[in-house]
Amino acid sequence: MRRRDNPYSRFVAWAKIVLPLAALALLSTVFLLARNIDPTQAIPFAEIDVEELAREQRISAPNYAGVTEDGAAISVTASTARPDPDSPERVDATDLEAELITATGARYQLSSQRGEIDSGADMAYLQGGVVVTTSSGYRITSDAMSTSLSRTLLESEGPVQADGPAGRLDAGSMSLAPLPDAEGDDSANHLLVFNKGVKLVYTPSD
Repeated sequence: MRRRDNPYSRFVAWAKIVLPLAALALLSTVFLLARNIDPTQAIPFAEIDVEELAREQRISAPNYAGVTEDGAAISVTASTARPDPDSPERVDATDLEAELITATGARYQLSSQRGEIDSGADMAYLQGGVVVTTSSGYRITSDAMSTSLSRTLLESEGPVQADGPAGRLDAGSMSLAPLPDAEGDDSANHLLVFNKGVKLVYTPSD
């Protein structure tokens, strides 16, 4: 006597055929939709130019401090400094701050938007809104100034304006250096000189 097939048996028989076929179809779809990989295409972080990074190397918050030949203490700081790729002795800096304290106690504080420090020439060049304040009460401004790192010397080859106890002063240039007859004397006084068309508007004290 033939055994009658029930619905469950028929379902199991069809499932043995349909399910493997469905799995094969899904697997084929994965390969069809997968994106082709181009081995020549660089990954994003591989596009970094190593030579450019070397050229753009910078130092944050650098500082220099020393004592000049005539006994003055000098310090120079900046927000950032970047070595010159063509001359390792030169460094381009931003937001320069410098302080010069002579052996006699006179203090000169300098600031500028940018500048250059040349260790080979023992000079620092300040540019862009240079401001000098002195312990004697003067505030001097100029577009550019230079200061020596090995001796007390502060110069401006261009026009300067100074406001102080005597009033307002305009001049074509300025220099600060030891007195000519006292060079080499660690306790020597220093002379602040304005020249080239000096104009003084005197303001008498009350």
